[in-house]
Amino acid sequence: MEQEPAEDAENTETSPDAELAAAIMNRHFLPSLIRTEAWEGYTFANLEIKIKESTDCYGAVLWPSAMVLCHFLDTHRDRYNLADKNVIELGAGTGLVTIVCSLLGAKVTATDLPDVLGNLRHNVSRNTRGRCRHEPQVMELSWGRQLEECFPRTSCHYDYIMAADVVYAHPYLNELMETFEHLCSEDTVILWAMRFRLDPENGFVDRFRNRFNLEELYDLPSLQIKLYRAQKKCLVSQIQSGEAA
Repeated sequence: MEQEPAEDAENTETSPDAELAAAIMNRHFLPSLIRTEAWEGYTFANLEIKIKESTDCYGAVLWPSAMVLCHFLDTHRDRYNLADKNVIELGAGTGLVTIVCSLLGAKVTATDLPDVLGNLRHNVSRNTRGRCRHEPQVMELSWGRQLEECFPRTSCHYDYIMAADVVYAHPYLNELMETFEHLCSEDTVILWAMRFRLDPENGFVDRFRNRFNLEELYDLPSLQIKLYRAQKKCLVSQIQSGEAA
């Protein structure tokens, strides 16, 4: 009897990131019974988090990049101790990153566009009330607009800027860059999770490198997501990078 050919070794090998990607996605769970309100569950900071999405609003849907960032924060508490740190999240969406940062002890300001804020406040409140040492704040922020008026440099200092899936093919990439630069002081650390989809993402990363020192923390090809750490370059370094580009 003719034997079947052995399975190609390449097909049986798992990608290097598969174990990490599976651990991240396993943080998500669904309720056993849907009652009056639909929600999806996540486990971070040793607690269950219930997130309500808003299907009629693109910004109020939870994307995997947020889970990647939350997993990193939850598993690197020794290096990134958020207790009593000032944190601002850009494009907070459903609020998962803000919630996790708050549960880990940070003073968090969640920001997004006006049509997202209602659902964002609901999720943040239900998951942080009575659980956090600092009550998170929710504020409107349209990238590039009224930055100094709403977030004056003299009084708004952030230890961390969190961003998950804020870069995609939208027309406000210049405004997003301006917002990053305004909110950053020399010692601010940006933790930014990004899913690569189209060329605008690659172009933004290249421009970002001219202004910020960029370090890759995670590369997850199976999810098409990378996680970066960044800090603002000094002016001389920015000029040199611009000349090199």
